[in-house]
Amino acid sequence: MQSSVSSVAVVDHMMQHDLFSQWLGISLIEIKEGYSKIQMTVRKEMINGLGIVHGGIAFSFADSAFAFACNNRNNLSVALDTSINFLKPVHVDDILIAEAIELHNGKSTGLYQITVTNQHQHTIAVFKGTCFRTQKKLI
Repeated sequence: MQSSVSSVAVVDHMMQHDLFSQWLGISLIEIKEGYSKIQMTVRKEMINGLGIVHGGIAFSFADSAFAFACNNRNNLSVALDTSINFLKPVHVDDILIAEAIELHNGKSTGLYQITVTNQHQHTIAVFKGTCFRTQKKLI
């Protein structure tokens, strides 16, 4: 289902209403159909008791990139299945970039791989997500 609304307009609308992504401090780098690239800086309140970033932060960051990529055709899509592999620890003041790439764009499902890297271009996590397309418009 194609939409006359631009991918950027859809993601801008999502960001205006996504209080959690706002709390994470996410900024948009690039948005195009089936693709997103976002950035955030890790803050001290994101650290767990081991002195590294809580895994839920890295997961949520990747999940936001997933959401922006799978919804930006203005077809409301929700997660069916997600998984993440944590490869390196993340620390306060690290700058993270998540790049979501569409692997499959079906009528009712989509498959995405999200790679999260730090400011040193080290891959810190790889996230895979499958979405269900509801056939409803976001805007």
